[in-house]
Amino acid sequence: MLKRGISGTYVSVEPFHLFRYLDEQSFRFNTRKDMNNGQRFKLAMSQIGGKRLTYTELTGKDQSPRYETTGTRETPETPIPF
Repeated sequence: MLKRGISGTYVSVEPFHLFRYLDEQSFRFNTRKDMNNGQRFKLAMSQIGGKRLTYTELTGKDQSPRYETTGTRETPETPIPF
């Protein structure tokens, strides 16, 4: 069932993330009799509220400098005339 669930849902599976795929499939299997997909979705969403997942934590890689944001917008030192 695990192989069918993964191959039917994902294009490729990275070994680094295998434990996440296993967690998702075991959650689906363990709740298959107690709730339908809508109820399962509501439960999953209620459990992730208030948590933050960063790119680095998710992938184990540092972000490329061009995608990093500091939260402040840089302004030029001299105004640009219009």
